Amino acid sequence: MSDQQAEAGRARRPSGRDAKRASRAARAGSSVPYITRRIPYFEVLDEEALATLERNADTILEEVGIDYRDDPEAIEIWKAAGADVRGERVHCPRGMCRALIQKSAPREFTQHARNPARSVRIGGKNTVFAPAYGSPFVRNLDEGRRYAKIEDFRNFVKLAYVSNALHHSGGTICEPVDLPVNKRHLDMVYSHLKYSDKPFMGSVTAPERAADSIELARIAFGGEQIDPETGRPKTMIINLINVNSPMTYDATMLGAAKVYARANQATIITPFILAGAMSPVTVGGTVAQTLAEALSGMAFVQLVNPGAPVVLGSFASSISMQSGAPTFGTPEPALVLYAMAALARRLGVPFRSGGSLCASKIADAQAAFESANTLLPTCLAGVNFVLHTAGWLEGGLAMGYEKFVMDADQAGMMHTLLAGVDLSPNGQALDAIHDVGPGKHFLGCAHTQANFETAFYRSPLADNNSFEQWEAEGASDMAKRANALWKKQLAEYVEPPMDPAVDEALLAYIAQRKGAFPDSNV
Repeated sequence: MSDQQAEAGRARRPSGRDAKRASRAARAGSSVPYITRRIPYFEVLDEEALATLERNADTILEEVGIDYRDDPEAIEIWKAAGADVRGERVHCPRGMCRALIQKSAPREFTQHARNPARSVRIGGKNTVFAPAYGSPFVRNLDEGRRYAKIEDFRNFVKLAYVSNALHHSGGTICEPVDLPVNKRHLDMVYSHLKYSDKPFMGSVTAPERAADSIELARIAFGGEQIDPETGRPKTMIINLINVNSPMTYDATMLGAAKVYARANQATIITPFILAGAMSPVTVGGTVAQTLAEALSGMAFVQLVNPGAPVVLGSFASSISMQSGAPTFGTPEPALVLYAMAALARRLGVPFRSGGSLCASKIADAQAAFESANTLLPTCLAGVNFVLHTAGWLEGGLAMGYEKFVMDADQAGMMHTLLAGVDLSPNGQALDAIHDVGPGKHFLGCAHTQANFETAFYRSPLADNNSFEQWEAEGASDMAKRANALWKKQLAEYVEPPMDPAVDEALLAYIAQRKGAFPDSNV
């Protein structure tokens, strides 16, 4: 062998030290603040089809219009912008909404976390996983189904905090019905700030509750709150503004959207559609309506405060045409998701959709199939902000403890999928192939020894042991193993640090605000 050949071989074969360094890097990557995808998008429509859907959305905006109900200020904003306003119905000329969005809405933005290392980048090739949202009930193997309490809310914040697969604390992870409606938002936002240092979502159930969310974030963040990257106020909160589909915005959502937009906080404008009830039964009709509704809301936010971060949201599922009940994990909503992701990229804004959705009442095979049939399209399509990643049961009516950790496990697998194929020298593994050669095995070679800890995704829940070992250890199914895991995670939870003075200021603000309300649950 020549000196040149030997040198080439050394360059081709990373040392054991290099392989160990790669292994450590892979372990560190398991707790990244967000995912940057390295695989292509899965597309289901060509250019002509996407252009057709965009034209149809413009037709809806121009000829049908969008209602802005019970908000005279919103109507005046649209009039001043040049829209054709007829009572509470806003008709926008073709291209108007798109032009307003593309003129000022950021293609990507940072949502800052209390811990800067946890801040997330929303948009582009990035994916952020957040828990499920809005359930009035919780379920676990020990108690079955019951109404959620603030203790459950805190538990789920803690479970999201300790999960390496989830990047975000979420919002109304469950609805704490043991607290008054007019005050519970204060306890929920405080729980996000106190028991996690990941980014979180604010309240949208009234404009003043949105304002409370912003003030609590300001207290928790402290110091100068101007984003050095943009020169604008830091985006500390993201929130969910649901369209009252079909084609209607109500005063509650508009009021919250204005408060957040004026403070430069991010809004996810999401048509909430069960196709067949709130949109046509076809994929093409649902996509066009979803796009029209979202375009109108995002353009409105830009009129309120040009440059405020917006996310194009899509929540589209179907209903049983026999019973009228919502269905999840079926092919048609996946096609809507793929189409909307492509349309968001063409518009140039971040996209929210997907999750681990199911109609099952318990964490069973139906829940697993339907959730997988939603989560995989979510990742292949290129969703930037994934709400409902973990915990969703019963069409969103229940938050499951076991389902939460099972879904987080699946989200961890999606980290590996989105990372793509490692073609570094260590990933190519030619050194291992050279060392082992024909007819032997790779178990003991240096490359395997250096990489075995992170070579494959390791599920904390799946049982891959022999039948005899599984039986000897109690013959537990996945749900029972998940029950043990969430209890273990809560028992080992360690609260993230918070300056006692900041905590005191948060509690003082909450006490002051609660004191301004009557004691009745209104």
